[in-house]
Amino acid sequence: MRQFFKAYVTAVDEFNRVVGRITMYMIFAMMGVLLWSSFNKVTTGIRAPLWWPWDWWPVMQPSWWPLEVSQFMMVAYFLLGGAYSMQLGDHVRMDLLYGAWSDRTKACVDIITICFLIFYLVILLDGGIASTLYALQYNEINPSLWRPKMAPIKIIMCIGIFLMLLQAVSTLIKDFAKLKGEQWGRPEQPSSDAADVEAQNKAANGELSA
Repeated sequence: MRQFFKAYVTAVDEFNRVVGRITMYMIFAMMGVLLWSSFNKVTTGIRAPLWWPWDWWPVMQPSWWPLEVSQFMMVAYFLLGGAYSMQLGDHVRMDLLYGAWSDRTKACVDIITICFLIFYLVILLDGGIASTLYALQYNEINPSLWRPKMAPIKIIMCIGIFLMLLQAVSTLIKDFAKLKGEQWGRPEQPSSDAADVEAQNKAANGELSA
């Protein structure tokens, strides 16, 4: 059983790491969509100037899809990257008391809080699956000018929530291992900005103590 839990933690951490690293590049796609939206708004309806020698002029038509596409991509970005953010420890945490606790105390508190998170993700996933099945069964369409189908983004949302649920279970297992003084899977290594701040704080504390 011990080897099974270790294998689970390793597999989930590595898979979510790959998904998270790939999802990071979606920011460039979102930038492209929003850039096109801005360009389209400026150029929509521009007529030919008086000096234009020909009878035709390419009049740009308004695009209705950029706003909703950017919203869908933002949802996918946050949900697909949520598990990787959890793995890195980049999620929001109240460090007022937490930062001063010992590793064992942190692990005990994390075990309690992660159980609430797992319960929440299970309820969220159940609702997401029900909503996705409804969208597939009745061909649900967003009531907007573009009228996109809702099933694809709901499927992506369910995948993201499921990956976060797997990562939450992995985190729970790693917290139990910490109680025994063991480190399973990848250690929490916050993003470069958070790591730099932590390093600066440690350096400052070292200088003050010296």
